[in-house]
Amino acid sequence: MSGTSLDGLDLADCHFSLQEGGKWQYAIKAAETLPYTPEWITKLNKAHTLAHAELAELDRAYTQWLSKTLGSFIKKQKDTHFDAVCSHGHTVLHQPEKGITLQMGNLPTLVEHLPCPAICDFRTQDVALGGQGAPLVPVGDQLLFADYDGCLNLGGFANLSKMFHTPPMAYDICAFNRILNPLAQQLGHPYDEEGRLASKGRLIQPLFDALNQLPFYAQSGPKSLGREWVEAAVDPLLNRFSSETVEDLLHTCVHHCAYQIGAHWQRGERVLLSGGGAHNAFFVAVLATYSKAHFVLPNDLTINFKEALVFGFLGVLKMREEINCYAAVTGAQHDHVAGKIFFP
Repeated sequence: MSGTSLDGLDLADCHFSLQEGGKWQYAIKAAETLPYTPEWITKLNKAHTLAHAELAELDRAYTQWLSKTLGSFIKKQKDTHFDAVCSHGHTVLHQPEKGITLQMGNLPTLVEHLPCPAICDFRTQDVALGGQGAPLVPVGDQLLFADYDGCLNLGGFANLSKMFHTPPMAYDICAFNRILNPLAQQLGHPYDEEGRLASKGRLIQPLFDALNQLPFYAQSGPKSLGREWVEAAVDPLLNRFSSETVEDLLHTCVHHCAYQIGAHWQRGERVLLSGGGAHNAFFVAVLATYSKAHFVLPNDLTINFKEALVFGFLGVLKMREEINCYAAVTGAQHDHVAGKIFFP
């Protein structure tokens, strides 16, 4: 899994088993996040600005690098057999309203350095069926995390799923690390560790109000976000207040995210937190002031690798030709089995 926050490539050795009664169990046997080199960060940050031919060339290079990296990870594991590598790829373009979504790393050459099939390209079929191509994680949330009322992932974007709600709900809520990390980087930090920088700031009320009035928040689901929305809607507001301190900007953005996220949860609901933002202690504390739900922090493996785990599970469902994409949450014409399988 490679997220829009560009903190690195998440790699996880996951095992799944179907129990009597149809309940799935999982285990993460090993996992690591491989940070991107500065060169790859620069290339991936600029990928959406490239002409078609240049982007295709970068996709080939990224797929080749991804194949070698996955092959090396597999060789380090104690397991001698893998059924498949299930890969999300790295999102470069996401404009579902135009029928566009592109994740690099989903080419047939992905299997070149692998000892097993690769299952990838999970989003394009849904967009072709009129859906958002997101969120795809809710299938895993429903079948792997049924002990919770809902799940909240805090990655580049914050997204939720309430699969036991009637009707099921799952969609992107707001940008998260996609706006917090670049602010922290202005002060020489890759990210705001535990929210310490934000905790030193103060609320910029006009910015807080302007962010909360963005039209996206008034839309009902299905809906999803991409970097294009951040650049068009959020960045101009941050630039308008660029004379304020970075700590104040971070503080205000944390409160904005907590306000938007908190509005989606009811008193007493048990919510599983995951993603890098779950380590932001200041945000978690602020969130508790905007919502009376009970936000649960699981172990670090689940926090850091839940998305990788779920995309592995989506691949398992694809191998079994079982539905892994719900039209109710993506807006597609019908439920379907997403993903492509490439063989060595």
